[in-house]
Amino acid sequence: MSRGGWRMLFAMKTWWRIGVVLLSMSFVGLAPAQAAGEVALLESYIGNWQGEGALVGGDRPEPFRCRLTIAKGNQAKVNYTGRCALVNATLSISGTIAFNETARRYEAAMSSNAGFTGLAIGQERGGQISFDLREQQKDRGGSDVRIGSRILLVNGNITVDFEVEFNNSGNVLTASVPFAQ
Repeated sequence: MSRGGWRMLFAMKTWWRIGVVLLSMSFVGLAPAQAAGEVALLESYIGNWQGEGALVGGDRPEPFRCRLTIAKGNQAKVNYTGRCALVNATLSISGTIAFNETARRYEAAMSSNAGFTGLAIGQERGGQISFDLREQQKDRGGSDVRIGSRILLVNGNITVDFEVEFNNSGNVLTASVPFAQ
């Protein structure tokens, strides 16, 4: 695999990990009776989802395909599991999404087979929930990498957008994956 291919593979793994964080939530202090509307909104996404996209910005666009299953969980939570295939790698994620009544916000917790775990806060506006995550990491060579991810749940659709910037080179890799049931 070319150097650009490895960068894209690293970027995709990183983005997928971020996506998992954004799609999964662990909630303490949920009050289902008070948060019925918020829970109903999350439950409207229950089902099997598939999406395709391309990671662009490297030597050439790298196609990938993703599957996502969202299921009703315990205590007003929604659980999810997902898998994406990129080049010669498969990335897996799992987690929960819920509405934290005490904090009055959506929260997503996730973990992945790439060793990433995290929590993202969701912003709700007009029936749309957006989970944004920005962080710094190191690539395989020890160079700084800026990573951003956004998961958008709107009108019964799911879209995941990614961006990775390699600080030393200034190269930027982006992808957008629309999911459908």
